[in-house]
This record gives sequence, structure tokens and C-alpha cells, in this order.
Amino acid sequence: MSTVASESAFSQGRQQLGDNRHSLGSNAMNVLVCLRDWIRAERRNQGMEPEPSDELKLEEIMTSRENSAESSPMHGFAPVNFDYPMQVPININMNELEKMMHNLLIFHSFLILSIYAGKSIRDPKYAPVMGTVFHQLLYFNRLYDYQTEVAKKTTTFRLLAPEQSEIYTTDSRNIEHILKTNFGKYSKGKRNQEIFMDLFGEGIFAVDGEKWKQQRKLASFEFSARVLRDFSCTVFRKGAAKLVSKVFEFSVANQVFDMQELLMRCSLYSIFKVGFGVDLNCLDGSGGGDSEFIKAFDDSNELTYWRYVDPFWKLKRYFNIGSEFLLKKNIKFISEFVDELIKTRRKQLEMKQDFTDKEDILSRFLVESKKDPEKMTDQYLRDIILNFMLAGKDSTANTLSWFFYVLCKNPLIQVKIVEEIRKVIGNNLKDNGSVDDFVISITEEVLEKMHYLHATLTETLRLYPAVPVDGRCADAYDVLPDGFHISKGDGVYYLSYAMGRMPYIWGNDAEDFRPERWLKGGIFQPESPFKFIAFHAGPRICLGKDFAYRQMKILSMALLHFFRFKLSDDTKEVTYRTMFTLHINDGLLVHAVPRRGLVGNYKFE
Repeated sequence: MSTVASESAFSQGRQQLGDNRHSLGSNAMNVLVCLRDWIRAERRNQGMEPEPSDELKLEEIMTSRENSAESSPMHGFAPVNFDYPMQVPININMNELEKMMHNLLIFHSFLILSIYAGKSIRDPKYAPVMGTVFHQLLYFNRLYDYQTEVAKKTTTFRLLAPEQSEIYTTDSRNIEHILKTNFGKYSKGKRNQEIFMDLFGEGIFAVDGEKWKQQRKLASFEFSARVLRDFSCTVFRKGAAKLVSKVFEFSVANQVFDMQELLMRCSLYSIFKVGFGVDLNCLDGSGGGDSEFIKAFDDSNELTYWRYVDPFWKLKRYFNIGSEFLLKKNIKFISEFVDELIKTRRKQLEMKQDFTDKEDILSRFLVESKKDPEKMTDQYLRDIILNFMLAGKDSTANTLSWFFYVLCKNPLIQVKIVEEIRKVIGNNLKDNGSVDDFVISITEEVLEKMHYLHATLTETLRLYPAVPVDGRCADAYDVLPDGFHISKGDGVYYLSYAMGRMPYIWGNDAEDFRPERWLKGGIFQPESPFKFIAFHAGPRICLGKDFAYRQMKILSMALLHFFRFKLSDDTKEVTYRTMFTLHINDGLLVHAVPRRGLVGNYKFE
């Protein structure tokens, strides 16, 4: 069994640590003293009056730490509640504070490792300890690859945290166990909800129990409605036509452009139209506030995810500094944007008499809110909208971005998809029509015949899942199918990104991009959702899976029919941003080359 170090190494570590425990407590105190002095100095520098109430709270915390440090078995690591809303300017110098926090972090990591890691050596039922959650902070910019490297050594492992342990797994048996077989024993958990709450509130991704059941039931009904499916396909086709026209402008000018940015805008256009009945100009170059909203939402996504590896995020939120200052600022902008959206849509509906045939999802939720206005408040609707956006905007746009990236790296796959398009849709094409004529010809029947395209999109999701890490929290003691024990309160996470790279799951060519692995006799063959976990599984499986495939197929068919794509710099390494969803870092810069004999015959409007 894999272990972090030998028994003797940890024995020595404990002995060394015994001499340093009091210095750990003083490091924690130094952080608080430093913060207090900075607050005072910054207020003086900016001509601000001291706020005794805030300083009194800080003094109380310091006093409580001094008192609790003596009695705490961790000597200086007694928990502190940082729930006071304090306003502190963002432009303070953080260098010394960061150094102090870094030293504290190293000591803290060594402490919990030395105490607990030896347990995995002695207890075969205790998942191997491969570090602490703070190790993820050190590898944050390549977090999912770091997790993959660890998972290749042991399919289930444990990272230690100050208040709990976190178990990570790529074993499909374990995943089926927590997401389906023992679904009732697992929930989002308090820690996840604390991290999510500021941005996503009580939306479907952040809640459990009755609130989840109510939203799931309502969303399930809406997604199964024929009127919504037909309406969404119309919107997807219109968005595809707009996207082709925009790419044509770049192509004619021989101009490099950011494909991910365009796909994000197209996805935002679709999600706002399907979700909220609102037309955005985000594909027409006149986005304005829409561009600010995209940036605020994406940055908030990343800053919220940062909380998972930042042991001091509550401290920062308490003092309203650093990443938490930026997050709060972005959330305020997002909330105001969405609140205005809800008010506008509500007014539009009040001017109409017929509430029975509303196409967009927000309108249908607004109609539903009339039945229970106390429960379905504007704040509740705001949370639903942002969760719906996270699922709809990021998943399709990110997947298509990685899709076009791998197609640029594998031009023969581009050729195969174009050949399939011509074979399936060729007889329905006009020799001299518009782009609209082409996208209209992409019918439901056509989409179902695009097996190679479906396989290529699925292969993209295997290696670049929209949500690279997800998981649950144990509400009771449990035993996983691989034999490892789970304590109440432990987080259990499945590594979607790492799973796609596991040879024991996909074979020795697991890291190769090969759409053919999904085909048998040219027909797409799905895998178990607990092996291919890109759309979650069990009772919480993604309701929008078919919508996502439908949109991705329509957009990719339209773009590949008219253009051949290549990277602007084939030597540049493409990496991801570490956040809830798998963004390409710094965008995807490409050239679009018109396909001979096609673009010249089509009208771009």
C-alpha cells in the first residue's frame, strides 16, 4: 500500500514537531497582530477614522486564540469564527502577511501529516494518505494533472485537512456506491455549501434535501417538455448561423481570433434566450454590459473554487481583502444584473394575458412562482438562474473549445467529421443558399445519424470533462466497495479528469484522443455513466445532457462545414484554468480557413 513516508520518518517528525508547537501558535497570533496593525495604518494613510468596533472584534479573536491555544491539543490551532462583516481596503501590501501565512501553512501541513499519516501504514482499511489539502495549493495551476499523477499510484487516496479528511477516487465501483447505491448517505456537505453559498446561493448545485427535490422535479418537467426542446433547437440554429457569420469576418480578414471567447458568447446568447427569453448582442460585437457579466461570472467561478485550497479564505472574507474582496465585488455586479433581468421579464409577462405557453425557462419558473410566492422569491430565482448558467454556458462552450483544440491537433479527425456531414446532410443542401438554409437542414433526424461526431464530442469529454472534480460528503460511517472506510463528515470526491487518463479504465492508450473507441460497426456505443462520469450519474445525473449534445452538434457541424481550423501557434502549450469548469487558460487562438467551393456560394448576412 502506498504511504507518504515510513513509520520511522513520522516518528522523527512528531518528535521534532513537539519542540515547535508553541511557535505554531505564535505564528497564528502574528498573522492576527499583523492584520490589526495594517488595518490601523491603512485607515490612517487614507484619512479614515479608526473603527474601534472592528478592532475590538480582532482583539477578542486574539484573546480567544491565546486562551484556547493552551487547552487545544493542536496548540494554537483552535477554530476561529470569521463571520463578522468587516470592510478593509484591497490595496494593502500583502507580502509579509503571505510569508507568515506560508510558514504557518508548512507547519500546519507537517503537523497533521505527522499525526495521521502513520495510521494508513497500520490500518489497511484507512485509505492511503498522499498529503494534505494544502498540497493542492502548491499545485493549483496544474491541480488536475497533479491529482492524476497521484491516482495512477493508488486509485483511492486521502488528503488530510484541519477539520476533516478528504477521500479522492477514480474507482468506478466507489463512484456508483456514493452516487447511486448509497445515495442517501451522502450530501453536498457543510463545507461545500459554505464555499458555494455566496455565488450560487440555494440553487440546485448547492443544496440537498427538499430544496433539491423541488428544483429537480420542476427542472425535470421543464426539460422534458416538447415546447422547450423545439424552442431550444431553433435558438441553437440561430446562434450557429450568427457564429458562422462572425468567423467568416475573421476568415476574410485572415485574422487570428479567440475561439473560446466566441463559443462563450454564443453559448451565453443561447442560454439567455432559452433560459430567460432575452436577446443579447454578445455575438454582434456590441456586448457592453454583457462582456462585463461574462468576465464577472467567470472570475467569480475561479475565485470561489480557490476557496477549496485556500485555508485562509474565511479570514480574507472577514477582512474583505484579497481574493474575497474581488469575489464580493463580482457577486454584487452579477446579482444586480440578474435582478434586473428578473424584474424586466416579470413586467413583460404581466403585460401578457396567456401564461400557459411560455417558451423560456425563466418565464415558466415565474409562472410557477405565482403558486408559492413566499418560497420562490426573486432571490431564489436568482440562485436558480446562476446555477442554470453554470451548467449551460460553461459546459458546452468549454467542451467545444477543447473539441476544436484537439481537432486542430488532429486534422484527419476534422476531415472525417466533414465527410460524415456531407454524407448525412448532403442531399438536403442547396447549391446556392444562405447559412440559415444550412443550419435549418440540421434536423433532429440528422443529429441522430452523426455517430462519428457524437463519438468525437464524447471523447473530448472523456479527456476534458466540463467538471473535472466533483463529489459528496458522508453523512454517516460507510465502507466503500474497495474496502476503505469512510467516517462521518469525510468528503468523497471523484476525479473525472484523472479517470479519463487511467489505463486500468480505458486501456494503455487512455491518454490518446481516439473517437473510434466509442464506435462499434460505425454506431456509437455508450459506456457506464460511472465509468464515463462527465454528466454525473445516479439521481443527480445532468438533466441537460441531451440539450448539451444537441447544441454542440449543431454548432460544430455549422463551423466545420464552412471552415477548416488550425492553431495560430502549434508549438504553444495549451493549459487550463483551475476552477469549477475546465476553461482553456488564455483562450484558444485559431485561424479559420474557408473550405474551397463552399463559402463563396453561401450568403452571409
